[in-house]
Amino acid sequence: MIPTHDLTGMILAGGEGRRMGGRDKGLEPFAGLPLVAHVAQRFNGRVAELLINANRNADAYRMFADSVIADAESGFKGPLMGIYSGFRAAKTPWLLVAPCDSPALPDDLVARMVAGIGEHDIGVAFDGERLHPVVALLRTALADDLAATLGEGERKIDRWYARHAWCKVDMSDCPDAFANLNTEEEKFRLEAALAPKTKPATP
Repeated sequence: MIPTHDLTGMILAGGEGRRMGGRDKGLEPFAGLPLVAHVAQRFNGRVAELLINANRNADAYRMFADSVIADAESGFKGPLMGIYSGFRAAKTPWLLVAPCDSPALPDDLVARMVAGIGEHDIGVAFDGERLHPVVALLRTALADDLAATLGEGERKIDRWYARHAWCKVDMSDCPDAFANLNTEEEKFRLEAALAPKTKPATP
């Protein structure tokens, strides 16, 4: 079992938000809070340090994490670059990453990912039908290998995972928790689905 002091959390918020009009998705309001705040709640008190990987609006993100880090290379080069940047910043043997646009992640995400990785180097959340490669627990000792992979021009996260001892972490009891929001319409739909249902007053 990985103790808390060996675990760094990181929220990936470094994308361009192209399908949301170029807006910074992590700061989009959702149920009264920025999207990133909902994800940060899953990490609070469960990791030694929480990082946010963001390539803009660093000041706005600072209130939600211990540290905000930009990609090691500029140019919005995708989640693998975000993970590599997290490897470089983490001071622990393990890094748990999650995206900024999945506000319904399980409350016990950290415990479940830690319990599910076994002896593997990478654990990836699996909802029973689909893998969610940006919800992953990874050994930070993989940093040099990832640097070499990025240097070769590789940007496909699943191809890099396949080079290592990886496993699925079973989350099939809560597939809806991994909904990620790419458009305004998706955001409103999930916001409505998660809103508390008010019961009609008893006459």
